[in-house]
Amino acid sequence: MQIDLLTKIILPASLFLIMLGMGLSLKLADFKGIAKEPKAVGIGVFGQMILLPLLAFAVAVLFKLAPEISVGLIIISLVPGGVTSNMFTYLSHGDVALSISLTAIVSLVTPFTIPLFTAFSIDYFMGADANIQFPILKTIIQLLVITLVPVAIGMIINYFFQNAAAKTEKFMKWFSVALMFFIIGLIVHTNYEMIVNNMSTVGVATLILNVAALVLGYALARISQLKHSQTVTIGFEVGIQNGTLALVVAGTLLQNETMMIPGALYGLLMFVTGAAFSWWVNRYKKYV
Repeated sequence: MQIDLLTKIILPASLFLIMLGMGLSLKLADFKGIAKEPKAVGIGVFGQMILLPLLAFAVAVLFKLAPEISVGLIIISLVPGGVTSNMFTYLSHGDVALSISLTAIVSLVTPFTIPLFTAFSIDYFMGADANIQFPILKTIIQLLVITLVPVAIGMIINYFFQNAAAKTEKFMKWFSVALMFFIIGLIVHTNYEMIVNNMSTVGVATLILNVAALVLGYALARISQLKHSQTVTIGFEVGIQNGTLALVVAGTLLQNETMMIPGALYGLLMFVTGAAFSWWVNRYKKYV
């Protein structure tokens, strides 16, 4: 399969469907719920939008990753949580309403922050060697179209056809996971040699970022004395990101295959680490 077909058609279309499915699960009441738990929401937003990018930057610098790989790692930290973080929260007996609220509010902000901080990371890690066209305003508009528009459509369907939306949303949740695996499989197949050659560094760096984000997000909530269900939720919202959106930014908007590698590896690893984290917080919830 040609990489152009993957990045220009399959990835954007897949993200549109995933965000549509997310919209089917959202109601205006979910945004109102933000006011009911301002402390938990504030900590979650801080962890996801401040702590996580700083952590990714530190990992990229400490591991002395290649410039394009470093940018790809930063992109992962800039995207919001998504269906997967909501799913893990539900399976781990976390605060699902908080998870949905955090996903909703961060998803509203990231179409504006992703282009700005990605441009900064390109300038920092690649400097004058960067031969990348990345118009910020155009990118913001593109992200709005492929993220917020389908979410809005899903919410409208949910408002007028609640029963149909509820049934479709359940299917879309699992379909989104299967679709992500399919996309990652295509990326791994297309870039197999490059991924294998970089596995010892990129794979380890991506794993450390993922695990550290889960643990630090959870620890931040614990230190803030939130309820156990809320600490679990914030752990997942900080540690499990929308991998498909990261791949769209790197592959479709930036048109850089190398920058997609951290996102592809992250997309695989987060299911393993997420499952392990879910087991841990439930197995030892009496002691943590």
